[in-house]
Parts: sequence; structure tokens; C-alpha cells
Amino acid sequence: MGFNYAEIGDRKFYNFIRKPCIALLKPFLKIKCEGKENIPEKGAFIVACNHIHFIDPVLLLCECDRPIHFMAKVEAFKNKLAAFFLTNLNVFPVSRGRSDKTSIDYAVDLIKTGHVIGIFPEGTRSKDLKPHEPKAGVALIARQTKADILPASVYCEKKGGLFRKITVRFGELIEYDELGITEDGSTRELREAAKKIMDEIVDLWEEGHCD
Repeated sequence: MGFNYAEIGDRKFYNFIRKPCIALLKPFLKIKCEGKENIPEKGAFIVACNHIHFIDPVLLLCECDRPIHFMAKVEAFKNKLAAFFLTNLNVFPVSRGRSDKTSIDYAVDLIKTGHVIGIFPEGTRSKDLKPHEPKAGVALIARQTKADILPASVYCEKKGGLFRKITVRFGELIEYDELGITEDGSTRELREAAKKIMDEIVDLWEEGHCD
């Protein structure tokens, strides 16, 4: 795969590709966004969002002025061309279904150096476009970094097709201390914290489309 976990920082290609992404998406998708004022202008945090489509990271990339480092399943990096583009879009691989210490440590290092990471707590895309139960990973990283969480949602009523209406919404920052995770962070605490984060995401999602 060849991903360089020692390289901590924003890729130059990320900022280069952001404006073309916006220019390409806007004519074909009716994208509206609410809550951009909730995005911190500086400092590290975790963006946590529901996941309904493979373009969700691109939607967040377009609407958030801060560069985001996204987690993606390791299988996506097996193709060399795909791995090149993903890496240069601040995406890093994670193995699902098992403890991936290398990727977790990389995420922690990103937060500790003031960067923003993006996580889809459900761990996979929703087939019915509705939010589902979260995995504990988002709470695990929050515990190790003491990072605040920015809840976000992507709402859409159609699975595919051009000119469909999409609403991206950012909520108020959840401060780490509100998650109720102790220093040891039991499995139960992590699950409850992940559910608290997901509940905030669901509340945003349930607001539906912007007017």
C-alpha cells in the first residue's frame, strides 16, 4: 500500500483540488449548507458525520474551509492510482473489524499537531439513507486526544442521480468533557459517548432540507 504514516500534515494537492470539486459539484447537485458558523477557525477537532454516499467526504471538503483528514477502509488503497489520489486528498487507511493501532496513532498525531480529522461513526454507508448505530472508534480517538467533536449531517432523499437536493449541516461543537469518558475509558463509556455523538448527528439529520 505504501502509505507514509510518518508524514503528518495537509497535502498541497488538497487545496489545489478543492475549488475544482466545488465547481464540478455545484452545477449537478443542489447542495445547501447550514451551520458553517459552528466550524472552529483554528485548533484541532473531529468532524463526525453520518454516511450515505461515497461523495460524503467531498461534500464536507467543499463546505468546510478547514482541511479535513478522512479515514477510509484499507481496501480502497489497494489500487495504486486510487491510493495516490486518496493520500493526496488527506485520506488515510484504516483496517475495519479489528484494532488498527497504526491508524489510530496516526489520527492521534494529527489531532495533537492541530489538524482536523473526519470520521463516519457508523463505519460504513447507509443503504436506506438513514443514520444507524455508531461504532466506538470515534469515542476511542476522542479519549486519546481529548478532542472536541463537531457533529455534521448529510441529508438526501434519493440514492443517486444528478440534480438531487443535498443538505449539509454542521452542529454546535461538543466539548470533550461533555462525553463523560474517564481516563481509563471503559467499553461501556466509549459506546455511550459514541451514541451521544450519533444522537447529535441524528438531530441534525432530522431537520431535513434547508428552506
